[in-house]
Amino acid sequence: MSETQNRLMSISADIVRTYDEMGGINLIDGANLPTPEGVLNLLDDFLALLFPGYWGRTVPPRSNILFFVQSAVDSLFVRCTDDFTRALLFECKMEECDHHSCRDMAEKTALELIESLSSIRSMLKLDVRAGYEGDPAARSIEEVISCYPFVYAITAHRIAHEIYKHGIPLIPRMMSEHAHRRTGIDIHPGARIGRRFFIDHGTGVVIGETTEIGDDVKIYQGVTLGALSFPKEADGTLKKGGKRHPTIRDRVTIYSEATILGGETVIGEDSVIGANTWITASVPPRTLVTFQEQQVYRALEE
Repeated sequence: MSETQNRLMSISADIVRTYDEMGGINLIDGANLPTPEGVLNLLDDFLALLFPGYWGRTVPPRSNILFFVQSAVDSLFVRCTDDFTRALLFECKMEECDHHSCRDMAEKTALELIESLSSIRSMLKLDVRAGYEGDPAARSIEEVISCYPFVYAITAHRIAHEIYKHGIPLIPRMMSEHAHRRTGIDIHPGARIGRRFFIDHGTGVVIGETTEIGDDVKIYQGVTLGALSFPKEADGTLKKGGKRHPTIRDRVTIYSEATILGGETVIGEDSVIGANTWITASVPPRTLVTFQEQQVYRALEE
């Protein structure tokens, strides 16, 4: 055996040794997690059903459309059930889990998710219409669906949110983080978002887990709807759960780079939040909030 092969064998043994000595970042002899590729494929296939002709395979003639949809639905049900089961088994706290409970919950969630697609399509149609009507540069509905990053982001969110509500771990975040990487829009799957939602431009938008957004809300790039502080447990670890992010009421417009923080912060109906503002307290309805940056001048050195 050559010296190079010996070194490679030694390196391999060293790596394997770290699996035992440095647990926590490897999964061996445990439940297989859903793969990022598999979850991305699920998301793409949901998009193909929600926006036929825009994503996915070429749509067949209307005479064959039922067969096309039925095939896609059957495939999604089987794959969702498999991935949901994997995610549930990973977090299962039962000492002697027989897998049946996790499998049953996964099947129930997969079926209810697919049943919700018609209502999700209704919501997305309103979101797309809000984008078209809210941007004078938009030439058509088709342009909004094909070109505007918020459409992908809100579609991924509305799917992930349904999965999140059923208590399926990992998969909603995997979907939302993929949408984040693709669009620059970071929406936690726990956020509750109303009808006719529009994010113009979108890059740098952050919407936290416990954010609540009403109907007819429009936000611009760089907006953060985040937490004001992070309470800690007695041992110093961060507390999980609780309302940490703001509530945005109906018909609010939030301009670019505004930051709104805190679980008790409520932005009242019909308010306008100006660019570059920093808000940590509630704003009454029908209020205009602006920030006039102070400009400092100094003489140029000669």
